[in-house]
Amino acid sequence: MKPNILVELLTFWKNWHFRQQIDLTAKMKFYLRWKSTGVFVTARRQDEEIEMTRMAVQFELEDLNMRPDPEPLLTEMIHEAAYRENTVGLHRLCPTENIAKIDREALHSYLRNYYTPDRMVLAGVGVEHEHLVECARKYLLGTRPAWGCEKAVDVDRSVAQYTGGVVKLERDMSNVSLGPAPFPELTHIMIGLESCSFLEDDFIPFAVLNMMMGGGGSFSAGGPGKGMFTRLYLNVLNRHHWMYNATSYHHSYEDTGLLCVHASADPRQVREMVEILTKEFILMAGTVDVVELERAKTQLTSMLMMNLESRPVIFEDVGRQVLATRSRKLPHELCALIRSVKPEDIRRVASQMLRRKPAVAALGDLSGLPAYEHIQAALSSRDGRLPRTYRLFR
Repeated sequence: MKPNILVELLTFWKNWHFRQQIDLTAKMKFYLRWKSTGVFVTARRQDEEIEMTRMAVQFELEDLNMRPDPEPLLTEMIHEAAYRENTVGLHRLCPTENIAKIDREALHSYLRNYYTPDRMVLAGVGVEHEHLVECARKYLLGTRPAWGCEKAVDVDRSVAQYTGGVVKLERDMSNVSLGPAPFPELTHIMIGLESCSFLEDDFIPFAVLNMMMGGGGSFSAGGPGKGMFTRLYLNVLNRHHWMYNATSYHHSYEDTGLLCVHASADPRQVREMVEILTKEFILMAGTVDVVELERAKTQLTSMLMMNLESRPVIFEDVGRQVLATRSRKLPHELCALIRSVKPEDIRRVASQMLRRKPAVAALGDLSGLPAYEHIQAALSSRDGRLPRTYRLFR
C-alpha cells in the first residue's frame, strides 16, 4: 500500500520576512512543541470533536455524489479499474459504513503505525538550516506522542500491480443542477493507460505529453497560453460541438503512473465520444509537430516556475521531493530536463503505453457504452476505430 506520510510544513505569517527574527523563532518553537504533543487528539472535548468529524465526512461524501463535477469520483473509479483491489486501486474515500468506526483508538492506531520518524520530513524555507535542526532536536526528539510509544506494526509495502479493467456506475445525471438553470444530462467516460512512476526517466516525457494533450471544458475563457491550442481542444472540442469536456490527467506515484483522458457528452453520443478518445490515444504515438511540442514544453516550464513563486508551494515541493527521492531537483534542473524532450521521446513513451490493457471508468446513462473488449481492440488498432456492430432489428 502506498505510504501514508506526514510532511511537516512550517507555515508562518504571510509577510514573515518583514518581521524580526525573534518573532519567527518564537512561532517556529511554538509550532514544533505543539505538533510534538499531539494536541489535536488530546483535546478535552474529544468525543464531541470526533462526532463532528464523522458528520463532516458524511457531508463530504454526500456532496461528492451530488456535485455536477464528477472528476473526483471518476478519479477514484479509474484507479479502482486500473489497479484492481491493490495499492492505489483501493478506496481513497471513506466508505459510508466505516464512518461510525472512527474513534479515538482508530486514530491512535493510524498515527502510531504511520507517523513514524522514517516517514517524516521537516521542511523549512527562509530559515537557517542549523537553527531548524536545533529546534527539531529540542522539541521533537525525546517527546512522547499522544498515541504512545508502542512499536509500530509492519505496514503493507506492496508494489502497485496494474491490471486494467472497467468500473461502471449507472446513475441518473438529469437532476444534478444546483440552481434553477437546467444542467444538461451527461455521460462521463474516463480512459486511462499505465505510464510510469515519478522516479523513472520517462516521467518528464509523460508530463510533456500530458501538457500537449491538455484540454478542458467546451465553455472556457481562454486564449494563447491557456491551453486552447492543445490537441484535445483543436482535435476534439473545436470539431465536435456536442462534447462538453475533454481533459487529460497524469497521476504519478512511486512505483506506477496513469495517464487518462476524461470526456463528457449526451448519453446518445457515448459510442462516438469513446471512439474519438481512442483515436486520440492512437495519435499520441504518431507524428509529433515540433511547434506543438515546443509549446507544451514552454507551458509546462512556465507553470512550474509560476507555482514556485509561492513559498507554501516551495514548502510542499521540498518536503515531497525529499520524502520520495531523498533529494531535491532544483527548478533549473527540471527545466533542463523538460527542454531535452524530443519528438521521438513522446512517440516512444506513447507506444509503450498503448501496449497495456486500458482502464475505463464510466458514470451516468451507460446504455450506449461500447463493450470493454471493443475499447481494448480500438486501442490495439492502427486507426483507433471501434469494431463495427451490426443489428438485424433496430
